[in-house]
Amino acid sequence: MPSQSYENHRQLVPAFHFVLLGLLAAAVLGALVNLFQSFGDSQRLTSALLLLVLTLCLVLVTFLSRIFALKSQDRAIRAEENLRHLVLTGKLLDPRLSIRQIIALRFASDSEFASLARQAAENTLSPDAVKRAVKQWRPDYHRV
Repeated sequence: MPSQSYENHRQLVPAFHFVLLGLLAAAVLGALVNLFQSFGDSQRLTSALLLLVLTLCLVLVTFLSRIFALKSQDRAIRAEENLRHLVLTGKLLDPRLSIRQIIALRFASDSEFASLARQAAENTLSPDAVKRAVKQWRPDYHRV
């Protein structure tokens, strides 16, 4: 696996980001075309509406399942980084840090983690600024 850095840390999952989302877009488009072609035909209109509703439900389930998984990982990362900060400094993370800042801090090596966390809290650094400030990148290959 190639080493991770700021430039390549974002992960695209081709099966999700391209195949599934492309198929969902095609399904919504097809359901809309079917609905518009069904106007004037009361027998087809009901099934066309139902098809569109089911397709939109599938889109919603797809996005919610992704959001729920990421929220769960965010909570785990917050707990891990809080424990890491406690082990390194004897104190919990600064409560001024946002979850996005904490997620960005996970890439900092132990030697720079505490000082970067303090700097992020005091200067309200954006998550991107936190990642860019990391000198020794600590990869995270487990995020989905």
